[in-house]
Amino acid sequence: MRYDKIIFEISNENQIGHDLYTDTNNLSKLPKNLRRSSRVELPEVSEPMVVRHYTNLSNKNFGVDTGFYPLGSCTMKYNPKINEEMASLAPFATSHPLAPESANQGSLELMYETDLLLREITGTDYFSLAPFAGAHGELLGLWIIKEYHRSRKDFKRTKIIIPDSAHGTNPASAAVAGFDILEVKSNEDGTVNVEDLKTLLSPEIAGIMLTNPNTLGIFEKDILTISKLIHDCGGLLYYDGANLNALLGQGKPAHMGFDIVHLNVHKTLSAPHGGGGPGAGPVGVVKELVDYLPSPIVRKNKNKYEFYNPKKSVGRIGRFYGNFQVIAKTNAYVKTLGKENLSKVGGLAVLNANYIRKSLENEYKVAIDSVCMHEVVFDGLVDKSTGIKTLDVAKRLLDYGVHPPTIYFPLIVSEAMMVEPTETESKETLDNFINVMKQISAEAKENPQILKEAPHDTLVRRLDEVLAARNPILKFDDIKED
Repeated sequence: MRYDKIIFEISNENQIGHDLYTDTNNLSKLPKNLRRSSRVELPEVSEPMVVRHYTNLSNKNFGVDTGFYPLGSCTMKYNPKINEEMASLAPFATSHPLAPESANQGSLELMYETDLLLREITGTDYFSLAPFAGAHGELLGLWIIKEYHRSRKDFKRTKIIIPDSAHGTNPASAAVAGFDILEVKSNEDGTVNVEDLKTLLSPEIAGIMLTNPNTLGIFEKDILTISKLIHDCGGLLYYDGANLNALLGQGKPAHMGFDIVHLNVHKTLSAPHGGGGPGAGPVGVVKELVDYLPSPIVRKNKNKYEFYNPKKSVGRIGRFYGNFQVIAKTNAYVKTLGKENLSKVGGLAVLNANYIRKSLENEYKVAIDSVCMHEVVFDGLVDKSTGIKTLDVAKRLLDYGVHPPTIYFPLIVSEAMMVEPTETESKETLDNFINVMKQISAEAKENPQILKEAPHDTLVRRLDEVLAARNPILKFDDIKED
């Protein structure tokens, strides 16, 4: 197995990159139980070696700043660096969450303004900015649904309806929130089968979780019918905001009948996405549910901004008030675009996805042969005689310097390859991706073995992914070189 050295392996005694000055006079004032009994083990590396080591590590990562990242259902789009600058301004970066409200009026004002912006985008009536990620927002939304029914003494509502094409976090979040899950069947295009939905309705239904467009990139054309069925049944509608990018400036979830909306602002409205964070998943609700939002939320009282605890709040969902700097980036992103330009985002995202769909439909089977929205799902190669699978195509893309799209999701498409180009990619970038995909299609016919053994030019060759998932190597000491 190939691996790079860790910084301790390039350490040499008496190589000094920085002098860690110790004030021995003050050190002696520390209680003995707080002092180290032995010298701290730090690598001894010169400054140039430290810089080269970490620079080389960073060069082995792939991100949206490195190249095209068409990760379907995840909206991996480029976000302007000015948003990073705005979030790093000293008054924001150094404000302390435990400081009195009077000392944090600027930060509270930014949070309140962001709430107003998100309300306008979604059509909801109030937002909590506290959730730290999309899945965290899902959990909050489900808690609100549960508390809403409990407050009405409607304890029998214990079931949540989720489509068979849904994001995996939906059933996971519902289960964590203590709900039983009912699966509603999809039509061929992944939209909800209304007739099957009708068979699931009962006084035990607490609500339904949907994303729109769905995970096949198709708009739920029956959403108003679905909304009426759920509301007439006494349930609530929850909107998974993972695919909101297609609707920016084009439609609002609350106008479709959704009662609760979470947004992945770290995808859709600016912030780095990937690498485990940071993220933010604000949750917006219609006016009937405002009192259930987590404590506290920000409100304006005359000319001041203050924290407010809703009357029937589900309680706190985090130590403080969410990932503030991610919210600051969201604020900068929306204000920079303005209403007139934000309305172009959804249209351009849809245009780019359909450009790829039409350009590749002769080489790759389109799962749903119709106009898509923000993403297109292919069902492997058109020519199945090559024996090449979607996994092989994805691995070969790495050799061309393109990050593979999402594969084998949604599960209702056997050889799924989900491509979401987003609005930030130029026609030149899309054309390069299309040409690479066509080249791989040609290789599948002429030399399929090159795909089956791909990737060839990456630091690590193809892994046994099942073995890696079941027996992950989490410690450097466990690595054994072949």
